[in-house]
Amino acid sequence: MYIQKACGYVLPYDKLSSVSKSLPALPEVNGSYHKRWPAFLFVQKSAAPDWIQWTHHPEGKTHCDVCLKLDGCWFLKSKSPTWPHHPFCHCTLDPIDYTVVLMDATTYSDYSKFDPYLFDTDNVYQHGKNRAFESWGYTVADARWLQAEIEKQALEKYLAGDYTLGKLNEHG
Repeated sequence: MYIQKACGYVLPYDKLSSVSKSLPALPEVNGSYHKRWPAFLFVQKSAAPDWIQWTHHPEGKTHCDVCLKLDGCWFLKSKSPTWPHHPFCHCTLDPIDYTVVLMDATTYSDYSKFDPYLFDTDNVYQHGKNRAFESWGYTVADARWLQAEIEKQALEKYLAGDYTLGKLNEHG
């Protein structure tokens, strides 16, 4: 059984503390969940996964581009980049509370990936992806909804630790 939290976070019911399980149903305010309610959902410490924050400490005059890109990023401890990342690395992996990750994690997908790129109405990119989406019944009018849905699904997967690190380079 899953508990749907206000900001779109989904937690397995068994990972909530007994205090959270005893709370009444989430109150609705004007058709949406009250923004402060998630603060009352507590995750059992023993059930919470270990998350870390990559912190770059600027000591010296040279800085690794990759470490600078990773600075401030949160990772599931078991899925973090190799550390130390290079000889003389000044970075640290600092523990971060799971509730902070649940409350503050965000995702973003640039709208231009959908319009004009995905729904290539002017046939500028000539990749044919618009034909696939149109065959599924989507149009350029659905671009904002698709953007929000992809962001929502990405956040759910990230919070569940269902992600894979790609190539670490100057592009992030």
